[in-house]
Amino acid sequence: MEPLPGIRIRRLRLAGIDRTYDVDFTTEQRVRNLSVIAGAFSSGKTAVLEFIAYGFGARRHPRHQEVLRKVRSCLLEVELSGESHVIERSVGEPSKVAFVRRGTLDSKSMSRPESRPIDPPGSPESLSTLLLSHCKLEGVQLREAPTSRESRTDPLSFRDLMWLAFLPNERVADKNFLFENDYMRKHKLRQVVDVVFGVHDDRAVELGQRIRELGGRLSHAKAELVSARAFVQEQAPSSSGDAISPIVYEQELTNITSRLQNLDQTAQAGTAFAARLRREHQQAAQSSRGAAAILRDRETQLARLMPLRAQYADDLLKLGMLGEAQQLFDPLNVTACPACLNRLPAPPTTVGGRCSLCSHDLTGSDGVLTLGAADTARQADGNRVDVAAEIRSTRARLKEITTYIEDLDASLAMLKLQAEDTAILEEEASAALDEATSPAVSPFLAARDDLHRRREQILRLLDQAESTAKLHEGLAKRAATVERHETQIAHLKEELTQLGDATHDRDRIIAKISSRYGELLREWRYPKIGTPFIKPDLTPFVRGEPYQEASSGARTLLTLAWQLAVFEIAVETGAAHPGFLMIDSPQKNLGHGGTLDTVFADAIAIDDFYNHLSVWLAERGTAAQLIVVDNSPPLIAEGDVVARYSRNEDRPPYGLIEDETSAEEEGVRQ
Repeated sequence: MEPLPGIRIRRLRLAGIDRTYDVDFTTEQRVRNLSVIAGAFSSGKTAVLEFIAYGFGARRHPRHQEVLRKVRSCLLEVELSGESHVIERSVGEPSKVAFVRRGTLDSKSMSRPESRPIDPPGSPESLSTLLLSHCKLEGVQLREAPTSRESRTDPLSFRDLMWLAFLPNERVADKNFLFENDYMRKHKLRQVVDVVFGVHDDRAVELGQRIRELGGRLSHAKAELVSARAFVQEQAPSSSGDAISPIVYEQELTNITSRLQNLDQTAQAGTAFAARLRREHQQAAQSSRGAAAILRDRETQLARLMPLRAQYADDLLKLGMLGEAQQLFDPLNVTACPACLNRLPAPPTTVGGRCSLCSHDLTGSDGVLTLGAADTARQADGNRVDVAAEIRSTRARLKEITTYIEDLDASLAMLKLQAEDTAILEEEASAALDEATSPAVSPFLAARDDLHRRREQILRLLDQAESTAKLHEGLAKRAATVERHETQIAHLKEELTQLGDATHDRDRIIAKISSRYGELLREWRYPKIGTPFIKPDLTPFVRGEPYQEASSGARTLLTLAWQLAVFEIAVETGAAHPGFLMIDSPQKNLGHGGTLDTVFADAIAIDDFYNHLSVWLAERGTAAQLIVVDNSPPLIAEGDVVARYSRNEDRPPYGLIEDETSAEEEGVRQ
């Protein structure tokens, strides 16, 4: 099967902290032509489409509380011109970059992720440029003033192209469906349609500009390729296209690891007979460690108690000196003159009510003066130190410490002998174990050493092979870029040579779209249809009036018919359309999602809408992809439902974030 052109959506994955939330748009490994997401209101159906748009570069993503609590990144698996890629953007604050890698969500990455900035969209390295290159629209410039040839130009953005690939709920049945309230967006939409179908004004000038732009990019890509080849030749001159793949070394590394495990198991089985000796050695080692620990503990205690005993002995000596001083130096009587130091002829007395030494007034004294009166009073109050009691207490503590130290010292000799004996027993048990197991283990040890040496060698070779593979991957990427630019330039030159009259071609395309628009309305049994048509400015008419004059239910059908007509003609004519279309709420105002328009709800069967999609996809749109969000699709679409959210805890899945239920939401609000 040839790869589908353009872009196709395979899977959406919202990655959280401990789980993921997936929506799969494939069946039997191929993209479904029609995928329907059904379920109750406020269950996350629209968020699926909005996250897909976010993966394609939209500035915002859904910011529901359950999303911000649970989701950390958005991963979108897509097919770009038939090759699977994964686009990843962080969730929370909208990211400024997207990471793109080749491969699928569940497979190992086929290349290192590339960082692609979201803005500016015209940058050669942007995500928009990558996506537009797969729609044959890379390098397209849109004039700010379409009617002025001197107008400045802005690069086409993939966000602009999404107007033709995503019909959100707010645009369905809207009276400003074609951005009539925004002059610049209205004219840009017309330019986008013209560019997609290749019928825009100044096509020759625009094609020439694109050829020149791509020519500059081609020259730059060729220069990068030459520089990269020179670098690879300098870094790995012996490497070539037939170099050994890292997979070969990885397989050999896996084989060595398996052999090591088998060798260990064999060695263990071969030395099972020494189990008794191992146990004896373990017991001897444990006894040796215990005896050594006890010996260290006793030695530590002895080393700490010796200074304490010396301190008590010193305190005892000081107390003895204090007692002797009290006896030798009697502080109770004064026998010498404190001025001349000569012995007094008589002790101090009271003479005329005054002290005989200092003449101080001593009224009421008994006539005898001693300096020990105050000291005696303190002793009577119990504040004087009892030296004899302190000496007795210190001697008792010193005796206890001395006795304990002597006991410890006496036990050390025995503990040292026990530690030496247990150490000898451990050595003997170890020697016996080695003697018994060495003949059986030695061959295994030699083989194990050889395997470890080989493993280290393979690891070095694997690292070199991976480095070489990365260099060649970079070369292949640059060569593919050169080839892509050359192919695009060749196609543009061919288109330039076959260029016809833009006005005539545009009228022809508008006529096709208008005709398909009328066919769809008649197929959906639009009442009193008259002659529906689409004007050159893309405005849809019915019953001779523009779509704004129709009722709400009628506008739903008119906007759906316009969007589908553009999409179907683009697919059938091979236009530069992405190839997929997402529609949100096709039953809006027809029974779901708004004010019920009873006239159209009664007259229109939603079965007709889905029946048309099925028939067209089977006959003329086999290469297209449609994703529809609908609250209650009819039975005819039951086989196309890929996800159905119940918003009922008893019927999972509850919603897109399926582990966020109403009870949990209520708890968060409280």
